[in-house]
Amino acid sequence: MSLNLQPGYTVPAETAKVAKAIFPKGNLCITMADHLDSFVSDQDFSTLFSNQGQPGVSPVRLALVTILQYIMWMP
Repeated sequence: MSLNLQPGYTVPAETAKVAKAIFPKGNLCITMADHLDSFVSDQDFSTLFSNQGQPGVSPVRLALVTILQYIMWMP
């Protein structure tokens, strides 16, 4: 599996607008998604991937999903 380095993910404008309307004071998950790319990037994981093969999913997106799933199940 190879890695296609991707620039930081940005939430689509309409999605961000809806999220801000639902959570006007903010939300932990939204804050994390907004700031995750400031301290971790796909480049940080590049040594874990081969130069050959089908491209894999962005490891930063996978990390965000994993963290958000954990947070949603915390008491």
